Amino acid sequence: MEKENLTLLIMAAGMGSRFGGLKQIEPVGPNGEFIIDYSVYDAIQAGFNKIVFIIKEENYEVFKETIGKRIADKIKVEYVFQRLEDLPEGYSCPENREKPWGTAHAILSAKNNIHEPFVIINADDFYGRDAYLVISKFLRENHDDNIYAVVGYQVKNTLTENGSVKRGVCKLEEGYLQEIIESSVIEENGVIIATPLDGSASFPVMEDTYVSMNMLGFSPSLFSYIEKTFPSFLEKNKDNILKCEYLIPDVLTMAIEEGYVRTKVLPTTAKWEGVTYKEDKDSVVEAIQKLINEGVYPQNLWKK
Repeated sequence: MEKENLTLLIMAAGMGSRFGGLKQIEPVGPNGEFIIDYSVYDAIQAGFNKIVFIIKEENYEVFKETIGKRIADKIKVEYVFQRLEDLPEGYSCPENREKPWGTAHAILSAKNNIHEPFVIINADDFYGRDAYLVISKFLRENHDDNIYAVVGYQVKNTLTENGSVKRGVCKLEEGYLQEIIESSVIEENGVIIATPLDGSASFPVMEDTYVSMNMLGFSPSLFSYIEKTFPSFLEKNKDNILKCEYLIPDVLTMAIEEGYVRTKVLPTTAKWEGVTYKEDKDSVVEAIQKLINEGVYPQNLWKK
């Protein structure tokens, strides 16, 4: 039997800082739509029936009045806040810590709102319809709480001409993920080079190598795993407590290594679009207009 409920968890807590406040988010659609609008639209088309936004508490009103207002009559919408002081018992937030504790911590803030299979995405990445269809089909048919999923993009479909991009290079074995190598990726003179963010040596990647764009599918078992492992992360990073971040690719790699989960890589034909650099905006606008012309999206996304 297929599962009925499917939630899209959108990580938008970093939006204010990256764009200088929500009002500065760049519209990319012909009627002022943001990338996030197209993500929600695609999710609805793929059968998701709830959206949970992770945001900063101070952005709640403006977020609800812009993005929330447009979609509230189309799908169930909930909001959760990523708070610096939300730490395991016995730990407190150091006075000078400014940035949130990373994507795994962000996801944990939604544990009381999600009791069904769910997918996480970044708020400012355009993932493409096929990616939503692929992952929703997998999660509806998957009956093992300890099998997760990652949508695998061919790296050639995720690059920009305007500089390097951060991507998780996937190491696979028989269709399952062994490791995600968080890397800075750039194409130079026809060669795609990945430079791991941990400082290890750069390596070339083939254009059809799978990379993660942080579109990951989970069962709620993830929450207890993050909770269980968070204290040891804090202990390990005592000397870097003002800057360290608990990131979901690291958590996932650890869970795989420990045998807690297996993670299926789901290939997609989708092409990523996003505004990593200001110069990217024109190509995103162009790509979305092309999809509108092809009938994938209506001209006015949320028109009554």
